[in-house]
Amino acid sequence: MEEQFVNSIVGHHSLFRGDVELDGLLRIDGDFIGSVKTSGKVLLGNQGRADCTIDARIVVIGGIFKGTIYASDKVVLLASAVVIGNVYAPRLIAEEGVILEGAIMVTGNQADRMQVDGLAEQGSSSFRLFKRRQTVKHRSGQSSEAEKPQKVGKAKE
Repeated sequence: MEEQFVNSIVGHHSLFRGDVELDGLLRIDGDFIGSVKTSGKVLLGNQGRADCTIDARIVVIGGIFKGTIYASDKVVLLASAVVIGNVYAPRLIAEEGVILEGAIMVTGNQADRMQVDGLAEQGSSSFRLFKRRQTVKHRSGQSSEAEKPQKVGKAKE
């Protein structure tokens, strides 16, 4: 069930330093330095700035963020977002215009991962693996193939 109210807020022209643990929604419209942990949602408004670690179910970024985001459901980056740091989430939604510098790990949901793993185990034609062809340069200056491509896995078609 989605939260319908703001549980905590860091208002415009406010500065908060420290660690926050809460249930529900935290909205940041001012400056926040520290860490946030919630089973709910964190919303960084388009005038908000944060230098922190966020661990939440849903994270929505519209302002300037520096740090690391861990989301158990999804991360939404609005067009006005500037993110410098790392994002780890099952789903990532980014509007056009986002500025993002850092590592992104989008894991997908459990059902999607199981489906991909199943296709790989079955040897689906999409997951065929071939050994790389290597070219060996002889002292004479001529090239020859050291190994021909070979199928590594069987595919059911």
